[in-house]
Amino acid sequence: MAPDRRRPGDRSPADEGATYVISVAAELAGMHAQTLRTYDRLGLVTPARTSGGGRRYSRGDVELLREIQRLSQEEGVNLAGIKRIIELTREVEDLRAELESGGRRRGGEIVPAPRTTALVVWQPRRGRRSS
Repeated sequence: MAPDRRRPGDRSPADEGATYVISVAAELAGMHAQTLRTYDRLGLVTPARTSGGGRRYSRGDVELLREIQRLSQEEGVNLAGIKRIIELTREVEDLRAELESGGRRRGGEIVPAPRTTALVVWQPRRGRRSS
């Protein structure tokens, strides 16, 4: 049989629905299983759960674990910083998806603004209106 020549992150059709128990996910990510438990507890990676409570990591979870390790070891980012990076990345992805789906967002419409050097700060009204 030929050796697997896929690069990390490449997916085969078999990988699409694949999930891994914590020991396998830890090995694939090059980490200790206890590290994965800690990252789950901190909310960095949230794997699916079985009905019995066992963690099941997807291929995407394993890729995220590798990215966390890279940010920590190569870039020197602490776990709080990594968590914020993950949150902001997800927010950008969500906003991009909203724009691609027609620009509808939270009951309003996103419209292009003219180019200007002015800074506009808008906050939605909360509570009663002042007269």
